[in-house]
Amino acid sequence: MYQYELDNQDIQSYFKEFDLHESHLNILINNFYRSRDKDLKQFSQLPSGLITKASTLDASLPKIIDQQTALDGTTKFLVQFDDGESVEMVLLPFYKKFTLCLSSQVGCAMGCKFCFTATQGYKRNLKVHEIISQILLAKDYIIQLAGEKRDLTNIVFMGQGEPLHNFENLKKAINIIRLRNGISISEKNITVSSVGYLPGLKRFNELGGVNFALSLHAVDENKRGEIIPLNQKYPLKEILPIIDAMELRRKQTIEYEYILIDDFNDDLESAKELYGALKDRTHMINIIPFNPFPGSKLKKPSLEKIQSFKKYLVDLGLRAMIRTTKGDDILAACGQLNSKKEKQ
Repeated sequence: MYQYELDNQDIQSYFKEFDLHESHLNILINNFYRSRDKDLKQFSQLPSGLITKASTLDASLPKIIDQQTALDGTTKFLVQFDDGESVEMVLLPFYKKFTLCLSSQVGCAMGCKFCFTATQGYKRNLKVHEIISQILLAKDYIIQLAGEKRDLTNIVFMGQGEPLHNFENLKKAINIIRLRNGISISEKNITVSSVGYLPGLKRFNELGGVNFALSLHAVDENKRGEIIPLNQKYPLKEILPIIDAMELRRKQTIEYEYILIDDFNDDLESAKELYGALKDRTHMINIIPFNPFPGSKLKKPSLEKIQSFKKYLVDLGLRAMIRTTKGDDILAACGQLNSKKEKQ
């Protein structure tokens, strides 16, 4: 059994014969997910049998087999698991904090035309410990890079894969990420992005108040279906009412990601449709200029087009911002991740 797949209830169940006190539970959570280099033998209050049993858990981490750092400081890691499959994750530096863009699947089954991951197809879901391991690897790297003064503060499930297509493992991983005395990242700092996988979307409230971002990219159903094949099965007219019914925290909003593609969805008519769809909804529109990748025929709009698109929306009263591109010189920007071995 992997140490990094145990949540609060699992730990209590695994060590049930020791009748864990809350203080014991907190020590184990801290040791499993925060101070992982400390020997449990130093905690005299823990039963010796418990320490022996804890030592049988697998605490190994996957291998980082490639690592690249962009000019802006963004670092991309290629992480390989026990079965030889791999994913890319991206660590984004900001002032006094880091955000980790992590993956939830090896490849992806959604087939979106704007995403490099789609070209490698779908292999499998990541297991809980494989999701958590990405976070622990990132935290170890931050300590090496910047010491204890800076830490991982934000998690975005925007890497390889459709998170809601791996719902059960996503749900448990989020529960572990939020564990007090462990990784301890609040739901306010966790964002799950989806193209609108309806079975998972209907269960989104089970994730306990994390932020949600919809990969929207077009409001017209036919046009959206051209770049998001899933829209043909789960159209936007079915997706938006589910999002409207989400239980939101006070001041929480829904993020709508809009990849701006040259001569496809960057025109005035597309902006008008976007306004019509979101004007009466709680929203933040993230305008993401398309990030090119090998083999794609799609193009990034000019800076003038990008700024004009945003200005039109803002002038109408919508909340919109242009997301700064990070890591595009190492194929680490939005939509550029691909762990297919032939690419390396």
